[in-house]
Parts: sequence; C-alpha cells; structure tokens
Amino acid sequence: MNPSKSLTLLFVLFLSTAGFAQESFTRQDTLRGSITPERGWWDLQHYDLSVSIDTAARSITGSNVITYKVVSAATEFQIDLQAPMEITEAKQGDRVLTVRHEGDAHFVTLVDDQPVGSIQKLTVRFAGTPVVARRPPWDGGFTWNKDENGKPFIATSNQGIGASIWWPCKDHPADEPDNGVTMNFTVPKDLTAVGNGRLIKVKKGKGTRTFTWQVTNPINSYGVNLNVGDYVKFEEKYDGEKGKLDMIYYVLSHNLEKAKTHFKDAGRTMEALEYWFGPYPFYEDSYKLVEVPYLGMEHQSSVTYGNGYELGYRGRDLSLTGWGLKWDYIIIHESGHEWFANNITYKDAADMWIHESFTTYSEGLFVDYHYGKEAGAAYVRGMRYGIGNEEPMIGPYGVNGRGADLYNKGSNVLHTLRQWVNDDTKWREILRGLNETFYHQTVTTADVENYMSAQSGLDLTSFFNQYLRDPRVPVLEYFTYEGNLLYRWTNCIEGFDMPVRISVGDESFTITPTSRWNFRDQEKIAVEDPAMLKVDPNYYIYPVYITGAK
Repeated sequence: MNPSKSLTLLFVLFLSTAGFAQESFTRQDTLRGSITPERGWWDLQHYDLSVSIDTAARSITGSNVITYKVVSAATEFQIDLQAPMEITEAKQGDRVLTVRHEGDAHFVTLVDDQPVGSIQKLTVRFAGTPVVARRPPWDGGFTWNKDENGKPFIATSNQGIGASIWWPCKDHPADEPDNGVTMNFTVPKDLTAVGNGRLIKVKKGKGTRTFTWQVTNPINSYGVNLNVGDYVKFEEKYDGEKGKLDMIYYVLSHNLEKAKTHFKDAGRTMEALEYWFGPYPFYEDSYKLVEVPYLGMEHQSSVTYGNGYELGYRGRDLSLTGWGLKWDYIIIHESGHEWFANNITYKDAADMWIHESFTTYSEGLFVDYHYGKEAGAAYVRGMRYGIGNEEPMIGPYGVNGRGADLYNKGSNVLHTLRQWVNDDTKWREILRGLNETFYHQTVTTADVENYMSAQSGLDLTSFFNQYLRDPRVPVLEYFTYEGNLLYRWTNCIEGFDMPVRISVGDESFTITPTSRWNFRDQEKIAVEDPAMLKVDPNYYIYPVYITGAK
C-alpha cells in the first residue's frame, strides 16, 4: 500500500476483530456432523449401491448393501437419508429389522450378534423424489434438465448438503469405504449413466440399461455421483508419473467436436499438478471428465464439467489479471480436488479449508507451471478482492459446520507461506509429501499443520493460528526515525512472528517484526526516503506507513 494512504481509513477496514456471530446448532446438526455412538462402532468397508431412475416422475428407487467391520459391541446402526427420501426396508440376512427415525438420521436395531472384528452386511432399501438442487453445486440435490435435442440430462451434486440427500449412507467424512463402491444405475435404454471409477458392464433390460461402475479406492460419500444423458465418449492415454493414465471424456453428443479441442486443458492440468502435488491419486479408477447441466464439481475420478466450453470462469477472469482467461477454470479447479478433497479428505467439515484452499492455490500453481512464477503469483494476488476477513477459516466442529474465506484467502495464505519457506524446491517437496504421507486418508487441520511445520523446519504455530483461527489480516506498521526504518505487527494475535521480505532501493532485506517497535541496533535499516521502501506484495498482509511518527 502506498505510504501516503490515510491510516484512519485502513483502521476501518481492519476492525474485524470484535468477534463473530454465534451460530445456533440443533440435534440434527450433531447427528449429521459428529461420530455418534451408533456410527463409531463400525468401520465402513464397501457400498454396493443400486439406483433406478424414473425420468418422467423424477423419482428414484434403490438399495445399498453396506459392508462393514465391527469395531466394538453395539446394537444400533445409524444410517443417514434426508427427507423426502424414505427408507423402505432394512435387512440383515433374511431378517427385516426395525428402524427408529430421528429426522434425517435413522437407527437400525440389529438382531444378529456382531462379533468384534467380524465383517457384516446390511441392506437398506429406499425410494422417493429427491430434493431438486436450486443452485447447484452449492445447495445440492438432483438436477433434472433437457439437452438441446430434448433428451433428459440429469446429474447429482451434494457437497454441502451431503450424499444422504439422495442415497442412504454413513454421511460423515471421517469414515470412507476402504474397498470402494460399486454403483448400478438403471436408466432408459437410449440414455447413458456415468458414475465414478470404471465401467464394468452394461446390462440390457426391458426398455432400460443398467450401467455398473466400480471404484476400487476409498471415496468420500459426497464424491459419489450419478450423471445421465445422451453421452458419447472419447478418451486418451496420459503418460504420467505412475504410468499410462486413462483419461476418459463423456460429453453430450452435439458437443463432441467442441469437447475434443477444449478438453486439452485436462492433459495440461494433469501435467502441472502431477509436478506440484505428485502422481494423480487414482490411476486404478481412471480420470473422467463428464459434462453436466450445472457448473461442475470434484467427484472422485468423475470430475463434472458445465462451464460452457469457455475459458476462465464462465468467460470471466476471477483474478482480473488476464491469466485466468488462458485456461478453463472448472477443468483446472475441480481436477485439483483429486489431490485435495479426494486423496486427502477432511475428517470434519470444519476443516474444509484443506479442500478449498489448496485447490484454489492449485490454479496459481497451474499458471506458474505453464506461464512462469511471476504470472502464477500475480494470479493468486489478483484473487484478494474476494476476501471478506469477517470469520475464521476453520468452522465449528462436530456439527457439519464450515469456516469462511476458504478459497481466495486460503490460496493467498498458502502463497504467503511459500514466501516464508523461501525455497521452491522444498515447497514443492512439502506439497508432494502431503499427498504421499496422507495418501487416501482422512486428516485434521492439526495433521496438516504438524506436517508442514516439520517439513519446512519452521515453527508455524502462530502463522496457522493467525490465518486459520483469526479473521484479521496482520498489519505491518512502519515509519522512519532519524533515517532508520522501524516496524512492528499489529491487528494480529499475540506472538505473531512471520518474517517479511522488503527492499530499499536496490537492496533487499528480511525483517522479523514482533508486536514491539524494533529499536535495537542490529534491527535498524537505513531508509532516507520512505518511498524507496517496498514490501513484497506476495505476503498476505497490510503494510501501513505511519506519517508523522516520533
């Protein structure tokens, strides 16, 4: 910021420290967002999900065979399914079981013994007219649409609202099916149903076809998706870090030629993100890009796309720098989630920053890889206008709550940390190491903090406490006194100690401000003209020159 700017105006912008509105949470929030006793005693192994779609009635029927391992003794089993969908039956073996309903949580009373360590199966049948997504993918549900030829064009998206909006599952991110998911989708015979993983078989019925898809890796429940349309397929092999990767594209028939050109960004994405993050995490399940009637989302090995075959975000550059119009935002962003969201998944929605911050940052890394380091940095900095700084990035735990500023601020926080590390080789090793160390795992914020601190060799405690748990942006105050530069941190937590690069004319320095003015001789830097001083803009801070200070 220019030193001539008024400090008074800046203080108005910084007064976001007074506290945050306290949300009130209900019993349903706790049942959804916590590991209840009825969830905690069993470890999810596999889903065998079958769904039949009635396109005319906009309804579905189906079953889910849940395979689980018994961890401790219990008699009630929680399964989640949101109204107006209904559980019509729960069975174990030949026994029809009693189901106690509490809102969107359903508790099955088990009759058979559940020996600790044993593998068991529970079959849940369901039916209903699922919630229609009003503004997908943000609110979630089913999207029922028609393509240009009048054929049904249908998709699911349910990150925030949860997978239980349309199918019964253990709708909590801490437990993923260790052995993946089998999906059997039955649709009218002139349509194609696309799910996650690989297509295993297609079975013809009376006026229908059933498509069986298989995911062999663990998968978060919101990443399971169903897409139905008049699809055609094309594919290519990508020569990646773990060998040949099948990259498969499903698009509406009338968009085939357009997609063959436009989807080249998928290969460019894989090249850049394998460089920064390590091998694509799901070679066994392939990579798919699937056209849908909404903007798009990060469904594991089935990335959905609805950006209208435009560059940028629906033809706009979100960074306002020009760099965002050289590639398709949805292809890059949603594919980035294959590493952060699908490979590394939060254990609690409060830690959603892990998904969105790293993935938004991957956009800048894509630009960095293809167009140069300064271009990537400019892109990340250009996203700052969309930051609110009114609530912490970490949300409330145990209630399916989320924090704020997960995207643009999160990206800039990581970019700031890159400056502190100040070693791009080490920074790349940290990003790749995260994906290797936590490969196919669920994690907490503490896991990520501890790993990055250990691998960087830095004590990042105050850094993460400031940027993740406090909404304020640190202010670097500085002034000159008798030709020397003095500086300190304000508008931050106690003990915030991040060093910052500055330059005075042709010389550069790294300073380490504290909450006190630096009057010690060894910290003094000669500055004859304050206009000569530049603070590195890659740090997400507010530099403020105090005029008239004595």
